[in-house]
Amino acid sequence: MSIPSPGSDDAISAGELSARYDKFVVDLLGGIAYGELSAFEHLSSDARHSPTLQDRAVLGKMAVAEFGHFEMVCARLSAMGMDPELAMLPFQLIVDAFHARTRPADWHESLMKAYVVDAITEDFYARIAEHLDADTRAVIAQARTGEEQSALLVGLLQKMLAEDPRLSSRLALWGRRLVGEALTQVQRIGAKHSFLVGLRPDGTQEEAAAEVHAILTALTRGHSKRMSQLGLTA
Repeated sequence: MSIPSPGSDDAISAGELSARYDKFVVDLLGGIAYGELSAFEHLSSDARHSPTLQDRAVLGKMAVAEFGHFEMVCARLSAMGMDPELAMLPFQLIVDAFHARTRPADWHESLMKAYVVDAITEDFYARIAEHLDADTRAVIAQARTGEEQSALLVGLLQKMLAEDPRLSSRLALWGRRLVGEALTQVQRIGAKHSFLVGLRPDGTQEEAAAEVHAILTALTRGHSKRMSQLGLTA
């Protein structure tokens, strides 16, 4: 991070840079916390409609994990002297609107949504964490879904597609809609909250926009790869 010299007209104090970064971290953790809480709610609901008890157990386990992530991120916000609810509130309408627009029609679409949204969220966390301080990176790393749970979800999807190949075209289309909505949500959050400016506090809105574009490109690439592994067209 380069800070202009004190004599420069454009000089930014170290205190201002720190404040910008701190605000970014609070916004990021607030968004993550509400996303985890919302994921818990939707996975819990989806679990109730599972066709088998084993399927219900898998989604139930994921829901419990998401709530654990929510509590952990809230604890980090509290340790920073922030009220978790106040940190989450700016993201409530955006996240709720996303889920309203992507309400699954059945169990098959619920499972695909859980997979797509969870995987994109994972990629987003990993990409953002590259720029953060060690303590915040550690919190975000702990908020990521475990490989075992991800593998279970992939296994359910593969089994479902193998049993009914006719689902492929519908779920491929549903997956494209989900990723489109998810990427649009990232852009909306960026526009509304000047998201990612804090990654480079001495940078500009244009540089933040370029970073958002790079992140969206990486998320799209990762989604396409995962769909191909399922035998679906991204």
